[in-house]
Amino acid sequence: MPIINSQVKPFKATAYHNGEFTTVTDESLKGKWSVFVFYPADFTFVCPTELGDLADRYEEFKKLGVEIYSVSTDTHFTHKAWHDTSDTIQKIKYPMLADPTLAISRNFDVLIEEEGLALRGTFVINPEGEIKLCEVHDNGIGRDAGELLRKVQAAQYIAKNPGQVCPAKWTPGAETLTPSLDLIGKI
Repeated sequence: MPIINSQVKPFKATAYHNGEFTTVTDESLKGKWSVFVFYPADFTFVCPTELGDLADRYEEFKKLGVEIYSVSTDTHFTHKAWHDTSDTIQKIKYPMLADPTLAISRNFDVLIEEEGLALRGTFVINPEGEIKLCEVHDNGIGRDAGELLRKVQAAQYIAKNPGQVCPAKWTPGAETLTPSLDLIGKI
């Protein structure tokens, strides 16, 4: 079964968030837009560049009513230690979910079983708990928070405007398309 438009599977995780350990479940996602950003491990190389980029753009996501959740197979204690020792990770204000049982990574089909690590997976989840965007990268390829923000904006636009679609490079305020027979062969 394709992951797009599927419901997030039940989970329960401990997160490091704003200096505290908190519990996050699939029910925590309901009623708001969410982004899950899986990454291989704390104390690595590409990961802090991505998570720092997200931290720099976090307020823009919050203005759209979006919560960011970073997820790795590390423990919540490791997240705290990384947060306490890295200037880049100290900027993070969003929850850092721990997945030491590997269950969440398996649920989102990003687990590298033989390594116990996650691929770089990005998932946009609507307020009903449905996955609307899935993007999985090889672990050597970093992601861009600005492009993710644009994709979230497009997903939110489509949710509010049924029957419309966002073309390539669409940004808020740009023209959208209304699929119809009249457009076939004219784009």
